[in-house]
Amino acid sequence: MTHVNPIDLPILIVSGLLLVGLLASKVGGRLGVPGLVLFLGIGMLAGSEGPGGIAFENYGLTQAIGIITLAFILYSGGLETSWAHTRPTLRRGLVLATLGVLLTTVLVAGVAHLLLGLPWLTSLLLGAVVSSTDASAVFSVLKERGLGLKGQIKPLLEFESGVNDPMAIFLVIGLSSLIAHPEMSWTAVIPLFLQQMVLGAAMGYGLGVLAVRGVNRIELPSEGLYTVLSVALVGLVYSLTALVGGSGFLAVYIAGVLLGNRPLVHKRSLRQWHEGLTYLLEIGMFLLLGLLVFPSQVAQIAGPALLISLFLMFVARPAAVFLSLALSQMPLRHRGMVAWVGLRGAVPIILATFPLLEDIPGADTIFNVAFFIMLTSLVVQGTTLPVVARLLGVDAAASSGNTQRLLFTPTGAGKSDVVEVTIPPHSPVVGRRIVELGFPADVLIMVIHRGTEYIVPNGSTTLAAGDELQMLGSRESFDALRERIEARHTA
Repeated sequence: MTHVNPIDLPILIVSGLLLVGLLASKVGGRLGVPGLVLFLGIGMLAGSEGPGGIAFENYGLTQAIGIITLAFILYSGGLETSWAHTRPTLRRGLVLATLGVLLTTVLVAGVAHLLLGLPWLTSLLLGAVVSSTDASAVFSVLKERGLGLKGQIKPLLEFESGVNDPMAIFLVIGLSSLIAHPEMSWTAVIPLFLQQMVLGAAMGYGLGVLAVRGVNRIELPSEGLYTVLSVALVGLVYSLTALVGGSGFLAVYIAGVLLGNRPLVHKRSLRQWHEGLTYLLEIGMFLLLGLLVFPSQVAQIAGPALLISLFLMFVARPAAVFLSLALSQMPLRHRGMVAWVGLRGAVPIILATFPLLEDIPGADTIFNVAFFIMLTSLVVQGTTLPVVARLLGVDAAASSGNTQRLLFTPTGAGKSDVVEVTIPPHSPVVGRRIVELGFPADVLIMVIHRGTEYIVPNGSTTLAAGDELQMLGSRESFDALRERIEARHTA
């Protein structure tokens, strides 16, 4: 008789759900439906109230997996962030990530109090749960739709979605504490916010700098081991920052930005590996959320939840964007597009598990409304992004996603390696020809990746900010070369 291990069936179920989700995503892409919606739907069909009948109601496990998923998504988003493109949007992004989140919370709370009859603090908690745009949803849908956007819209959206989660998490934890401990003054949470933001930013930058140096100098025997190192770095940055009282999510994003914009060994392979890991985590998270939800409970509050969702999309988010960017010189049509790409994804559901685990009164209602808002946001906003971009006249040709980087397999001798170097905007090498720079003789610039094209360089090639140089040479020469490229230009 064949022995069946108890783990065999769960492995089969998970693998089957992933395969079905991938196939559905391919079909959904042709129909204009975001893949995340289909993963969610498949999870619901497999859940306790669907044909699959899989019983799952573990909010603690969902929260733990969600935190890990969000940390890796933010880190991967940081790796892909071009600081040269994002830097001009820094002030606007920070305002949206703080004031914009706060305004959204208050506006949604007013409607929730009116429609659901929730107490004001509970209504504010619901507003906080759905207040931030979702990094995974924004990164995934923009990439999936191949949507090109004019001006600074896309860098602003990606930066905002990467840094606004800490503000939302702070509001959720702070409001949950005020509800659970009525004797607590609301002013007591202000020092917590400052602590979270300051420590998160400082730890992210400091650990990110150390991570860059460590990755470049550790000299592991196999390229594949650098992915293991990268996973360990994400865990270390998040956990160390959280343990000292900072925002681990902000820290991993900042660390990712540093690693993605400084000269780094095996940067290409790390980016590709984290991209695949992010897709896997996103699919798994949305399948898990589908299993967790009870459609019958969501249906009971569908009416008021739909009104709250429409209010969020058409009133609260636009009002928060236009008020936050009131002093900005950004064109009105561009601001309108930023307002429409206020996608809500897995983050509201992850945040909704906090009051559930704290037994906050009304937590079930918050969870079900958050799920409904996430679903309608992905369906309505996710499917109409290209149409709205065309109506506002902000659509542009998307960069090709088919461009492949050159591959390099180390010989194992340890004497040479390939390094990708991205030239910062204020580097002294910007605008100068390669022949003028006197690079080390044992360093060969093999190819320059600029925008959507590759350039085979020669001595007369002029370097530009944002150029990605793939170079072959000795590690000793790279150390000196990094200092020259990263040095700030002085007139």
